[in-house]
Amino acid sequence: MDRVDDFKTKGAEMNSENKMIAACGLQCHNCDIYQAPDNPEIAQRIVAWLKRERNIEIGTEAIRCFGCKQDRSECWSEECWIRECCVDKKKLEFCSECEDFPCNRLVEWSQQNNGYAKGLARLRRMKQVD
Repeated sequence: MDRVDDFKTKGAEMNSENKMIAACGLQCHNCDIYQAPDNPEIAQRIVAWLKRERNIEIGTEAIRCFGCKQDRSECWSEECWIRECCVDKKKLEFCSECEDFPCNRLVEWSQQNNGYAKGLARLRRMKQVD
């Protein structure tokens, strides 16, 4: 097992379909940043997008994330407000476990793009199952 596979499996939270679900409801295995270490084409596309859209210049080796429940140094954004609130501060596995779910900030986040909206919808379904 190589380093990438080890990080992706060690300590990973899995749902019943054996797929990683982040605290925010996103499916890690569908995320381009999560896939980038194993897919140079995806990594190059992200690097180009960051340069074009955000004026950020980084190499493909920096495009990696092994899930928000892993070590912060292996997470795409060490400053993720959702991880900080849900996992670090409230010690929850998912936002849907919070008594304030869905908070205004999470709803606003979900309106930024379709993927985030799907994450919130997934959390709502998870809440109904509990």
